Amino acid sequence: MSNKEGARTPQPVEDERVALKARKVSFSWEDTPLHWVPGDPFATHTINVLHLLLPAGERWFVHVYKQVLPYIRDERLREDVIGFIGQEAMHSQAHDEVLPHLREQGLDPTPYTAQIDWFFEKLLGDRTLPPGRARRWWLLERVALIAAIEHYTAFLGDWVLNAGELDRRGADPTMLDLLRWHGAEEVEHRSVAFDLFTHVDGGYRRRVRTWAVAFAALLFLWQRGARFFMENDPTLVDGRASFTAFYVRGRRGTLPATGALLRSIPRYLSRTYHPSQEASTAQAVAYLASSPAALAAESATRTAGTDTGAAEGHGQGKGVA
Repeated sequence: MSNKEGARTPQPVEDERVALKARKVSFSWEDTPLHWVPGDPFATHTINVLHLLLPAGERWFVHVYKQVLPYIRDERLREDVIGFIGQEAMHSQAHDEVLPHLREQGLDPTPYTAQIDWFFEKLLGDRTLPPGRARRWWLLERVALIAAIEHYTAFLGDWVLNAGELDRRGADPTMLDLLRWHGAEEVEHRSVAFDLFTHVDGGYRRRVRTWAVAFAALLFLWQRGARFFMENDPTLVDGRASFTAFYVRGRRGTLPATGALLRSIPRYLSRTYHPSQEASTAQAVAYLASSPAALAAESATRTAGTDTGAAEGHGQGKGVA
């Protein structure tokens, strides 16, 4: 059934909306250690799973959203979706660039990334379906899946922006900047996927069903990725991943708290849920304005523009001479 059939509908917080744009970033990984959370391989590798999941997952987001663009009848939402596509493409590229650094440190993620690629490109990819109802059904299913996944990317973004314990434990500043730049943009665009789902469908049963699929898939893939990293870390003799280790680090503040993760479930399943009711756009935008990687890329762009202008001016001067 559609959410329009219920007595209550999701209510966005209007002043949480901002115009979305893709930001260039520049990271240098030479000085980032393998265990970038000092003395804690498990916290390091649990978060490192992002570098495996996100490139393929966000390429898939972009692919699906390009297909749904023709169904968007609201110009403002269309602008948001286009901005979302630009940001997700940049996220995929930034996390992809971490993988060669991991290989250089003796941890080759290729066996796991091949499985992730299969999951998004084959299992959740385009299917040979007849035009009409069946093809539209599969498109709407994937739009709803993305809305559910984005609930958790925004949850993680809000967590990492406020994870002061990582700073206190001396976590690598470049990795923290990548995670917080990405997390801030996830918070910034946290309403787009849900708004798009509501616009093209909004059925509550579909929202619940696809949440269950997304949650189970993320849980399975994340624990599998953490286990892969721990078992293949060349510095560990008997590396293991466990729920207990996750729970303990959640209590310490170096990973999301289990309780907070569980409490996010009924919020998403509430009929009155809207992503703008969670996290803070102001905090996200403030971080994005101060991100070292974003500032470095902006400075490089300005320098390149100045050099180009000077070269053009020099060439014009020679022509006059």
